[in-house]
Amino acid sequence: MSDVIWNYTPWMWVAVTIVCIVIESLTFSLTTIWFACSAFLMVFLSLTAIPLKWQLLIFIVLSLALLIFTRPLVMRKFRTRIPTNSDRLIGKKIKLLAAITPEEKGSAKVNGIVWTVAASPETPLPLAEGTECTISGITGNTLVVSAQA
Repeated sequence: MSDVIWNYTPWMWVAVTIVCIVIESLTFSLTTIWFACSAFLMVFLSLTAIPLKWQLLIFIVLSLALLIFTRPLVMRKFRTRIPTNSDRLIGKKIKLLAAITPEEKGSAKVNGIVWTVAASPETPLPLAEGTECTISGITGNTLVVSAQA
């Protein structure tokens, strides 16, 4: 019986590799790809005289190590912020149509559209109507501005 298992162990790891790759291609969560890498390495390791229980243990430890230590690095590499049309507004100079006070947000017209405007945390308030400001960010549908010095 052990000869039968021994003969088919590399094929078992090939099957595990293929299944993990298929699952990863359907989800693209960068989770099962590490199990696929480990299973691929296990194909070659299974050609040695290592018992199946040790192969399983090595597979689990290697998979978890790859998942824990390399996935965050790869996710950081692939994580890209998708720029929006409103991102073009950052850095643009504007004039306030309505004052910004600690109690109320102001407003400003940008490219023909009136926006709600809030001051950045480091900007001293109040900002009077007509004050020249620079757009430093966008939160939801509110422009975040800082006063020009």
